[in-house]
Amino acid sequence: MVILLDSSAWVEFFIKSEKGQAVKRYLDIGECYTSIVTLAEISNWAMRENLNGKDLIKFIINSSKISDLNFEISFLAGELNFQRKKIVKNWGMIDSLILATSLIYGLKILTKDSHFRSLENVEIL
Repeated sequence: MVILLDSSAWVEFFIKSEKGQAVKRYLDIGECYTSIVTLAEISNWAMRENLNGKDLIKFIINSSKISDLNFEISFLAGELNFQRKKIVKNWGMIDSLILATSLIYGLKILTKDSHFRSLENVEIL
């Protein structure tokens, strides 16, 4: 199974939580992707937690394939954002970029984020 790891999945992995063990299993056995926007979120989280963000980003880059943004993802994310904001409270553009990436590349999202709960191509930690 090909997985797209979002920032909440990476955070669980980095804090070595029980849910983070599921992330580790996917990293060990499967092909994992990470959106480039997740790197910004992890950098921000690392600063809040007083951690070395560059080391965490390097680990992510070395452990997963990085999905860049492109026109197709960006345009679809805009459409998804418009639709999802009507359905899900506090849905954000980053959520839309993650969802668009997963849809375009046929990836299952691994996340702890409840915003994704109602979607089919998602595994909630």
